[in-house]
Amino acid sequence: RPPDNTVLHKIPPRSASDPALVRFPLLVRDVGYQTPKVDTRAAIFQDGKILLVQEKNGAWALPGGWCEYNLSPAENAVKEVKEEAGLDAAVRMLIAVQDRQKHNKPDYAYGVVKIFYLCEALGGSFVPNSETVGSGYFGEDGLPPLAAEKCTEEQIGMCFQASRAALWTARFD
Repeated sequence: RPPDNTVLHKIPPRSASDPALVRFPLLVRDVGYQTPKVDTRAAIFQDGKILLVQEKNGAWALPGGWCEYNLSPAENAVKEVKEEAGLDAAVRMLIAVQDRQKHNKPDYAYGVVKIFYLCEALGGSFVPNSETVGSGYFGEDGLPPLAAEKCTEEQIGMCFQASRAALWTARFD
């Protein structure tokens, strides 16, 4: 059994030189079966362009973040849009539920389920905050440098596809 502040996590090897069993210290004790965290992302469109927020490191991402324990994933997506982009929003459709490890790098020491929603902006405007320094709408062929650990070009492309579809079937891993 590992010490109280460590969890053993099996990661599928990516090459012969990768360790299959890695020890990760945790900031919080978690007893019992390890379950994934939930990350929500909101895709909001205006005039055929998608809303992205600029993080303090200069990279851009869909508004979103870790799901609060007392909010549903959809409620969390709306909260994140307000916090990061200053907009009031409503969830209109589920786009996808993804296993982060299959789509984003780097690998994390824990599992993450990513949930993408198509949302509608209801009003508001960007307000400087503790997480983001700006926001803007971008065309599919004019994306800025992305925070790929949060959302990739392929994931944003999927959101564009969902926004254009007459009938969308949510994707899942």
